[in-house]
Amino acid sequence: MNLMTAAVVGVIFMVSLGSGSAKSTTSPPLRTVDSVDLSRYTGTWYEIARYPNRFQRDCQSDTTAAYTLRKDGKVLVVNSCRQKDGKIKTARGTAKIADKTTNAKLRVTFFWPFYGDYWVIGLDSDYRYAIVGEPRRKYLWILSRTPEMDGTTYEQIVEQIRAASYDPEKLIKTRQSPRSGQPAARSLSN
Repeated sequence: MNLMTAAVVGVIFMVSLGSGSAKSTTSPPLRTVDSVDLSRYTGTWYEIARYPNRFQRDCQSDTTAAYTLRKDGKVLVVNSCRQKDGKIKTARGTAKIADKTTNAKLRVTFFWPFYGDYWVIGLDSDYRYAIVGEPRRKYLWILSRTPEMDGTTYEQIVEQIRAASYDPEKLIKTRQSPRSGQPAARSLSN
């Protein structure tokens, strides 16, 4: 191969790499649900799966999020999980409504003055499960009102997140221990 042919092949290769990476990083704007009734959304949610993130790296199982509507219109957030040593780790924060028309976009802080986006991008009509993400698609959580979720519902949610330009392969499933009066949580298969 002569030098000119090698240069042309190299340019074509670089252009194809560039267009491929541009394509993979460009996603349509993330859409939220049309409306969230905060009084129905409050309460305890069990984490079924999530994207890996640095602030949950010590969480091994039993991850929950509890939301309480405050009188000032903000939401008290209490996240907890079981660590490797068996101890429960708890983080308390506050969420404020960022989109008062839908209540689907919130800003959450655990360390003031730093806030993160918390967008409800999927929600069961009976509030049995929720899908939470943020516009850069770096974070994602699948939440349920119960510690387990049937495989059919989980697969439907996976299709929803795929349609929202999230990569389901990045999900880490969360182990939930049996609760008093409940059967052992079933593991979900991919």
